Amino acid sequence: MTTTSMNPHRRALAGRRTGWRGAPLWLLLFVAAALIHAGWLVRLTLRDRFERDVARMIFNDNSEALEQAELQAGLRTDSLRSALDETPAPPPANSDYLVVSIADRRVWYKQGDSVLFTAPIATGSGKQLVIKGSTKVLRFETPRGRLTVQRLDSAPAWIPPEWHYQEQANKRRLGLVQLVRGVPLQLRDGSQIIVQGSNVVRRSADGIVRPLTASDGREIVADGKIVIPPFGTNQRKYAGVLGTHRLYLGDGYALHGTNNPASIGQAVSHGCIRLRNEDIAQLYDRVAVGTPVYIY
Repeated sequence: MTTTSMNPHRRALAGRRTGWRGAPLWLLLFVAAALIHAGWLVRLTLRDRFERDVARMIFNDNSEALEQAELQAGLRTDSLRSALDETPAPPPANSDYLVVSIADRRVWYKQGDSVLFTAPIATGSGKQLVIKGSTKVLRFETPRGRLTVQRLDSAPAWIPPEWHYQEQANKRRLGLVQLVRGVPLQLRDGSQIIVQGSNVVRRSADGIVRPLTASDGREIVADGKIVIPPFGTNQRKYAGVLGTHRLYLGDGYALHGTNNPASIGQAVSHGCIRLRNEDIAQLYDRVAVGTPVYIY
């Protein structure tokens, strides 16, 4: 066998070709570094966008929108299981507490054995909603056990969760489209739906801009699809749906008023406990934060 000596220049190149398909190692390292840097920039951009949205929500005093956004972003987990005591002990003697009967559809505000106030209510419908694209099934029931009044709200606004838009789309046989800040939604007529500040607006082909309105059952519809506004926009905040006052129990559940008093006495809610506005106003004036709520 004979050996031949390699040209020094070729030997140097051969020593450097240790990467994919003979590419120089320094080039592969450069490409890898560029990809890592690009991924870091994407994460930084998303984080900055989330922080801007959070700042906007705090500035607008929109705490429920912030809670929903945190849930959506995976920064907060379902808190009902940790908040709900399914086998609660009896309330201490002479203490104030609320008792909710799902079967009787009635609430009692009590001190010890004395009833201080009582009123009829509406409770969860028990209906189911299958979340598209997943195996998750939501059941709209009022939870049983012991919860606590965490917050008292006057003139509360409802921040619709994602499932609300799917429920509306199913009822009305429409599609769904998610509106993202900074990304125009192009429509067939040449107009666009965009976010400007805290408003969702429609910009026509000739540049005219007009704010859009949205309420429960009257969502924004474009090209046969319900548009899901981003958290923190005025179109993702429904006034009046929850009535005049709310006793917030956590994880989206509450005792609250209603804009549909005819529903009181029925199993029609998505899990919350509805009262007539005059009745929830009575509880709002009497009940303190930290009051136990026994639901059975």
